[in-house]
Amino acid sequence: MDERTFFYALGKLVYRIDGVYEQYGKRCRVGSPNLLWILYALNDGERHSQKQICEDWAIPRSTANTIVKDLESKNYVALSQIEGERRELLVSLTSRGKEFADGILADLYEREREIYAEVEEPEVLLSTLQNLAAKMQRIAAKGDKDE
Repeated sequence: MDERTFFYALGKLVYRIDGVYEQYGKRCRVGSPNLLWILYALNDGERHSQKQICEDWAIPRSTANTIVKDLESKNYVALSQIEGERRELLVSLTSRGKEFADGILADLYEREREIYAEVEEPEVLLSTLQNLAAKMQRIAAKGDKDE
């Protein structure tokens, strides 16, 4: 296999997996796939900065800001100041937001659990993909230097 065939196949697989999550979100009437990913990120029990969510999940800042503001208006998330930061806020689910996220994500977590049980050497697969993602950052970094 050459590099073009590899990256073509990889791209199809990545978008096929992403498409599964998008279909799940539509079925749950979440609307935006980005809303699903933000709920997914926040539902780990940790507080995250909006910047970190954008970087981790490749969500544009303006999109994330719109979603977070909407979630805040529904009392699903709370925003709090990060010590020493003027502009960056921590985002965390409220108890109402946790109920909302759990209602959407519980079935998804169960389906993921079933699939995970069938994955051979999940740590190796994840490590390989993390290494590939880190190397792929060179594409973006090279583009930044060219501008």
